[in-house]
Amino acid sequence: MELAGKIALVTGAAQGIGEAVARALAARGATVATLDSNPERLYAVVAQMQASGHRAEPFPADVTDREAVDAAVDRIERELGPIDFLVNVAGVLHVGALETLRDEDWERSFAVNARGVFYLCQAVARRMVPRRSGAIVTVGSNAARTPRMNMSVYAASKAASTMFTKCLGLELAQHGIRCNVVSPGSTDTPMQRSLWKDGKGAQAVIDGAPDAFRLGIPLQRMADPRDVAGAVLFLLSEQARHITMHDLCVDGGATLGA
Repeated sequence: MELAGKIALVTGAAQGIGEAVARALAARGATVATLDSNPERLYAVVAQMQASGHRAEPFPADVTDREAVDAAVDRIERELGPIDFLVNVAGVLHVGALETLRDEDWERSFAVNARGVFYLCQAVARRMVPRRSGAIVTVGSNAARTPRMNMSVYAASKAASTMFTKCLGLELAQHGIRCNVVSPGSTDTPMQRSLWKDGKGAQAVIDGAPDAFRLGIPLQRMADPRDVAGAVLFLLSEQARHITMHDLCVDGGATLGA
């Protein structure tokens, strides 16, 4: 998969899955516009990519800020060129039982996980439509399709972004623009590690937790961010040119194909 000459915008690119996606795209020749709300970490990632001979540029911005998003997309198109690919990865995770959740937990979750996707998709799609080309992938979660204990806000916000992306795919199909979703399960990222209580956290996830109505992972391993990045790259590629409105689950079988 050669992507020389392609321009890709990746949100949440400062760490985890977003960083893996950005690195994978750059390694295949794309020029990658990286967007994240953590400037320090974003600059460090981009510096590493550039040192490896890859084409990447940092665009610090908060996906919940419409003006910042519009300004970043304008700047990317002006300085790098027309955006061919958009990958929405930026996300936050709030966990807790219903009675412990605060209004701000709900608002922040939907602001980043759903509204941020809306802002980015709208800003980029407006430019893709006249060109009649482009591909969008939103990184959701298998929690959007399978209930999880103490993850109601996260699951609901990911379900919202998943259905939004599918509806967008239906609207944009007439313009030759494909929109798909990649739904990871437990993946070895800083977000996942924040849930672990001790050094055995990964094995606990693999084993599952009957008391939390959570199955283990049949493939007996945690996903690496690169596993998710590979699925994203496939859906962006010409190999997936006839795939749109699809939700590709990458969870090692944890949701039994639900």
